[in-house]
Amino acid sequence: MARTSKVPLASADDIEQQFYEALQRGDIERMMAVWSDDDDIACVHPGGPRLVGPGAVRASFDAIFTHGGVHATPERVRRLELQGGAVHHVLERVEAMTSEGAQSAWVLATNVYAQTAEGWRMVLHHASPGSPHEAQEIVEAGSTLH
Repeated sequence: MARTSKVPLASADDIEQQFYEALQRGDIERMMAVWSDDDDIACVHPGGPRLVGPGAVRASFDAIFTHGGVHATPERVRRLELQGGAVHHVLERVEAMTSEGAQSAWVLATNVYAQTAEGWRMVLHHASPGSPHEAQEIVEAGSTLH
């Protein structure tokens, strides 16, 4: 399977931007360029099974892209930076044209990135269907002990 040459990207944020651009354009080569080549990468689409490995991930996006890209925009991103990795919790707004006009839906996604020999790469994308209620975050107030 031919892979697009990968250019090292400086951060998990760079990879995330490339991921959403590839998703919106329906560009499978660009999509796979953001993913690690590791056999244990995984992807879960809303309501779907866990897909493990580059072949399974590619096949799923190939199927999605047969109808063009997906207009998904990250609305709120919360980041947890780790040594050699990052976890992004994302509220995605997905827009689609229906017979009733433009419609928006929400998806809750977790994107996990690892710093590899090739630079930062995605190793997990797990998306779940959301509802308009997910557009509102419930954030616990921080507590500081003095």
